[in-house]
Amino acid sequence: MSTATVKAPGSQQAPSGSGAGTNPAPGKPASVEGRIGLQANLRHIGALVRRNALQIKQDPESMMDALLMPVIFTLLFVYVFGGAIGGSGGGGDRDQYVQYLIPGMMGMMGMSIAMAVGTGINEDFRKGVMDRFRSMPIARSSVLIAKAVVEIGRMLVAVTVLLTVGFLVGFDINGHWLGMLAAIGLTALFGASLLWIFILLGLTMNTAQAVQGVSFLVLMPLQFGSSVFVPTGTMPGWLKAFTDVNPLTHLADAARGLMLGQGEVGNPVMWTVIWSAGLTLLTAPIAISKFRKKT
Repeated sequence: MSTATVKAPGSQQAPSGSGAGTNPAPGKPASVEGRIGLQANLRHIGALVRRNALQIKQDPESMMDALLMPVIFTLLFVYVFGGAIGGSGGGGDRDQYVQYLIPGMMGMMGMSIAMAVGTGINEDFRKGVMDRFRSMPIARSSVLIAKAVVEIGRMLVAVTVLLTVGFLVGFDINGHWLGMLAAIGLTALFGASLLWIFILLGLTMNTAQAVQGVSFLVLMPLQFGSSVFVPTGTMPGWLKAFTDVNPLTHLADAARGLMLGQGEVGNPVMWTVIWSAGLTLLTAPIAISKFRKKT
C-alpha cells in the first residue's frame, strides 16, 4: 500500500510507493466503471437525478408535454370523437366511452413521454454535455439510469394529470383504488422498458429530428393498432392479428381490468410484465454499451 502524502495544489513532486505509476492522466476518469462500487454508483445516480430535476425546474417548458398532452388528448377523444365512436367503444354513449378510454390512454401517455428521452440524449451529445461526463469518475450507466428515473417521474406526472382530467369528465373507478395504483405501477414498468428503446434511438440517430421522426413511426402503429381507443373485435383479421400481440393492447386491457373490474386481468398483466422485462433485457445492455463507446 502506498504511503504517499497529499501534496499542495501545483506541486510537481510525484507520490512515492508502488501505486505511483497507476495514477490517471489529467482529464481522464479517476476510475473505470468496473471499479465503482454499488454504493458509489447509487450516489452518482442520485446526484445526476437531482441535476436533471433542477434542469426541469429551471426550464418548466420541458414539462409541457407531460402536463398538456393528457388534457388535449382526453378532451379531443372524449368530446370530438367520443359521441361518434362511443358505440364501438363498448358503451353506446360518451360517458361509457370515457370508462373505456381513460385506462387505455395511460399506456399511450407512457409511450409519448418516453419518446422525449431519445431526443434529449441526442441533443446532450450535440451540445457537448456528455463531454463533461467523459472526464468525470462516474459509471457510464449512471448517466442513463438517472435520465430514465427522471423520465419515469415525468411519466407519472402525465398519468396523474390524465386521471385528474378523466375524473372531471366522468371517469369512475367504482372504488377500485388498489387496482388503480396497480395499473399506474404497471404503466410505469412498461414505460421504463420503452425508455431504453428511445435512448438507443437517440444514441444511434445523427440528429434530434431524425430521432423524433423514427419515434413517431414506432409510436403511431402501436398506439392506433391497439385496443386503446376501440375494441379490436371490429378490426379486419390481419389488423386484429397485430393488435392481439401488441404490448399496448395488453397494457390497456390490464389497466381496464384492474381499474374497472371488467374483463380478464391475469393474462394481460402477465404479458405486459413479459414484454416489459423482455424489452429491458434486450435494449438496456445495448444502449449502455453504445453509450460507453460514444463517451
